[in-house]
Amino acid sequence: MTTTATPSPATESLERPPTPAERAAAIGPAIAEHAARHDAEGSFVTEAYDALRAAGLLKAAVPTELGGDGATIAELTALQREIAHHCGATALASSMHQHVVAFTAWRFHRGLPGAEATLRRVADEGILLVSTGGGDYTHPRGEAVKVDGGYRVSGHKRFASQSGHGAAMSTMFVHDDPEQGRRVLNMAVPIAAEGVTVADNWDTLGMRGTASNDVVVKDVFVPDERVLANRPYGVVDGPLQVISQVAFPIITGAYLGVAEAAYDAALAAATPKAENLLVQRQLGRMRHRLQVAAWALDGALAAVGDDPTPSREAYLAVMTAKAEVADAGIEVCDLAMDVAGGPAFFKGSVIERAYRDIRAVKFHPLTPEATLVESGRQALGLTGLLA
Repeated sequence: MTTTATPSPATESLERPPTPAERAAAIGPAIAEHAARHDAEGSFVTEAYDALRAAGLLKAAVPTELGGDGATIAELTALQREIAHHCGATALASSMHQHVVAFTAWRFHRGLPGAEATLRRVADEGILLVSTGGGDYTHPRGEAVKVDGGYRVSGHKRFASQSGHGAAMSTMFVHDDPEQGRRVLNMAVPIAAEGVTVADNWDTLGMRGTASNDVVVKDVFVPDERVLANRPYGVVDGPLQVISQVAFPIITGAYLGVAEAAYDAALAAATPKAENLLVQRQLGRMRHRLQVAAWALDGALAAVGDDPTPSREAYLAVMTAKAEVADAGIEVCDLAMDVAGGPAFFKGSVIERAYRDIRAVKFHPLTPEATLVESGRQALGLTGLLA
């Protein structure tokens, strides 16, 4: 009787192209090389982006027929998680580009206008896309006034990662429509447009290499064709549910990777005190929190799938996973500092940087506390998602 042998993992890896995460691991040392310097300076992680671009990873979410990898949301989440093992700021900043590209790909597959042209520019020209979604979300900072052929927009946008290096900004403005009432307009605004100014004011506790400078928009004309969505003000409607299902697993993957990097550094530092019962417990607690957080993220990705549709349940699954990663990540980074002791307190330590970087996780909507409120509303059968 003839049997067919099951391929070993090593054989499988030779038969298939490497995943985006595997390609990121290969360039990990290049990503990590300048991380401490950019953190100290508060400067953009340019060299890491050069490495990502050279590896084709900044176009990973572009559909294959347009020159990219056609990476799924789960693959992009794994990619950002791996990048964060080497530099948290690079992972978070590039996750903002990745999720905008991924949502543009979602729009492309539905034949929506403008998507193909943008994706081709990402693939062919290597442009970066900037997001202000987290700072705007349901209550944007800025207003849009209707004029012939489009809108005149003005506003002050915060937390715009890689803003000084992007080509276009995916952002939102409030529009008071005489018939529909107060609305939120999602728009694409060129960074180089007259009236757009990128500030040099990113000086923060953590994620210092993301260059998430403010962007000031003053009386900029946006044509009607660059209005990507017209949504109700102050609520999480169907389109925003989809945007969130695409974006937040990818962003959350970056923070889980930061916590895993802190754990790995603490484990290495703990080797000389391996017989210490307290250290054993602290490492066990860290492993426990990271495992449960990873399961939560995996569960959210399963709920979202490869082609998300509006879903309150999937939206809350994503937010619940993000809240779990936030709580677990902060505890893990705190414990890593305890396990490693004094050396981890010095600037330049991986743990010290992770300890600061992980704090940014609570600033993304929904916050962990707001997530609990939304989960409670769902349990009580209250309709509508508020934010």
